[in-house]
Amino acid sequence: MTAPAPNPAPPLHGWLILDKPHGLGSTQAVSAVKRALRQAGHGKAKVGHGGTLDPLATGVLPVAIGEATKLAGRMLDSDKIYDFTVAFGAQTDTLDLEGAVIATSEVRPTLAQVEAVLGRFTGPIEQAPPAYSAILIDGQRAYDLARSGQDVEMKLRAVTVHSLAMQSSVAGAGAGQGLQAVTLTAHVSKGTYIRSLARDIALALGTVGHVTMLRRVKAGPFTLGSAISLDILDEAAKARAIAQLMLPLTAGLDDIPALPVTPEQAMALKQGRTLAGDPRTQGLLLATLGDLPIALVEALGPDIRVVRGFNL
Repeated sequence: MTAPAPNPAPPLHGWLILDKPHGLGSTQAVSAVKRALRQAGHGKAKVGHGGTLDPLATGVLPVAIGEATKLAGRMLDSDKIYDFTVAFGAQTDTLDLEGAVIATSEVRPTLAQVEAVLGRFTGPIEQAPPAYSAILIDGQRAYDLARSGQDVEMKLRAVTVHSLAMQSSVAGAGAGQGLQAVTLTAHVSKGTYIRSLARDIALALGTVGHVTMLRRVKAGPFTLGSAISLDILDEAAKARAIAQLMLPLTAGLDDIPALPVTPEQAMALKQGRTLAGDPRTQGLLLATLGDLPIALVEALGPDIRVVRGFNL
């Protein structure tokens, strides 16, 4: 007799925080999570990520599963923190290690010069995104146009660098040679390109540079402390224990106040109806029935309206 098939595992709703390895794209990482879920018996599940990381970057990649995918857009809009290294003396077309050198300079800044220039890149700034980026230009990805040899003009965009601090530096070989590289930590708003930030810092120092290391240490509320490797994910899939690695759906909403509702109010929200609110309490709220998230709602004037409903 053949052994009976294992019972299908229940659907999962929440977050897996990956420590994305070097060389893997964000879409590939999502595919790895989908494979792990199937291997663990969870069948097909909605899966999405909360913020693209370059293949050469590592670090925090929030992956939303099930109903948490309704919050992935909020994660894309959240602040991020990165550690990154800028090597001085060469600029590449991709602004990182992957590209071809397009400019060189013998100038190497001093530690004092680097520290003095960081303030110019803190606060609201404008930057031109890298030509090798996923930004759409006339319906085509910028990196596709760049790879085809076209001269891609990237428009300036407004971003905010909340803080920018020096972590370490690598000195030149001889006395008075300046710095070969610096490692910085940047806390930035959505849409900020670290490769562009590195390019512009180098240019402000009278030289050129490119990123040799990029690691995201925080995305929204998620940090490396809750991140797991793909190896750990694979082991959990084989043991049918992925749920033990996950954070709840509400972990992506830790900055949103809770709004306890009654069963009748919960049903009304599930049906898309508005509730009467308290004009003194405005903004986004998480409607909960006990410990169960019902909907992300917005209190606007006297009414409470559904922004995202959860089918849990």
